[in-house]
Amino acid sequence: MQMIIDWLNQPLLTALGATLSVVEGVGFVTGLLAVWLTARRNIWNFPIGIANGALLFLLFFDARLFADAGLQIMFIILGFAGWWFWLTGGVSRRKTIRAATMVERLGTALAVLLLVGSLYAFLTWVKGSIPVLDALITSLSIVAQWLLNRKILETWLLWIATDIISIPVYLYKELYLIALLYAVFLVLACRGYQLWRQEMLLSQGRAVPRAALATE
Repeated sequence: MQMIIDWLNQPLLTALGATLSVVEGVGFVTGLLAVWLTARRNIWNFPIGIANGALLFLLFFDARLFADAGLQIMFIILGFAGWWFWLTGGVSRRKTIRAATMVERLGTALAVLLLVGSLYAFLTWVKGSIPVLDALITSLSIVAQWLLNRKILETWLLWIATDIISIPVYLYKELYLIALLYAVFLVLACRGYQLWRQEMLLSQGRAVPRAALATE
């Protein structure tokens, strides 16, 4: 395993004054691919996302960043759950995109608040950097992934909020390539919302503007 980790940490190229390792390069490409596939309602976003999470888990664990490693395990579990739901439609056998109900919206807001509070307390205890924003980004990502697994349209609104918050945070931390990646994520998330909304309206037999269909 150590040989694999050492290989992944090898420098790949230098860009924007920073050295990009093999794992960062792979993470950049697979991250973009996973979001693009999700926007296109392609189920292959899940295995790619799971592989990316497993890769990051190995690296975080080796660096003794146990909180980050644990978060990757959660994303891997959610990824398998989403993969199963998209394949089968879940318990309800539903495979179509839908909007969240009022109860789900309230539950989503409550889940984000509870997660932010818990993570903020933990990150403050371990003296993390920018604990409030780190907790918010993580909380929004977890809840957004759950909504994505259920094919609920509002997942993209949470991903958009996550990206908007993440970009200045990573710029502040001088992680310029990661900030660039999240800027691209933001564009893809906006497009993902548009595509999912079009499909939802069509599945409900409702009219979709011609201009929107022309960009499909």
